[in-house]
Amino acid sequence: MQAMTEPVVDYRDLAQLDTHVDHIRNAPSTVGTVDLIVSRQAHAERTVLDTATLDLDEGLAGDSWSQRPSRNGPDGGPDPDSQLNIMSSRAIAAIAGDKEHWRHAGDQFFLDFDLSHDNLPAGTRLRLGDDAVIEITPKSHNGCAKFRGRYGLDAMRWVNGPAGKELRIRGLCAKVIVPGTVHCGDKVMRLTDA
Repeated sequence: MQAMTEPVVDYRDLAQLDTHVDHIRNAPSTVGTVDLIVSRQAHAERTVLDTATLDLDEGLAGDSWSQRPSRNGPDGGPDPDSQLNIMSSRAIAAIAGDKEHWRHAGDQFFLDFDLSHDNLPAGTRLRLGDDAVIEITPKSHNGCAKFRGRYGLDAMRWVNGPAGKELRIRGLCAKVIVPGTVHCGDKVMRLTDA
């Protein structure tokens, strides 16, 4: 487990970040890879996992999602549409550089995959590993004050800008449809179109 300190990287400016857009745009669109799995325990604590269990009720087993209150969740409980937060490994590498700094973004899965709205509209399903299936939800995943604190103002502007929104550079939200086990290095496969 690693507690976060701020800032975690040398901030990149918009010009540096913009040089990565084409690389992000060219990510695999049908079969990709799980590059990093992170469990979020208490506030500001992250654990990198080699293997994760996806559960219908818990989301990522051991993650704090199921204890997070939300105004969008039933009875103020966790929001089912944000059970999983997923980010492009190409995007986080552009923002944070070394893989050691990726965990601080606050996402559970980092995939080498095209997360754009065109490739993964809400309702699209992905298989992670041999048996787990997730579904992309319509909930937006935006850069926030915590993201700005960790990666800088330009990074937040970049992920919330036009290219950032189109490509979902900040990432997307999903929920578990079929439980299963996922290993770092497993394949990600698009199963359906919405």
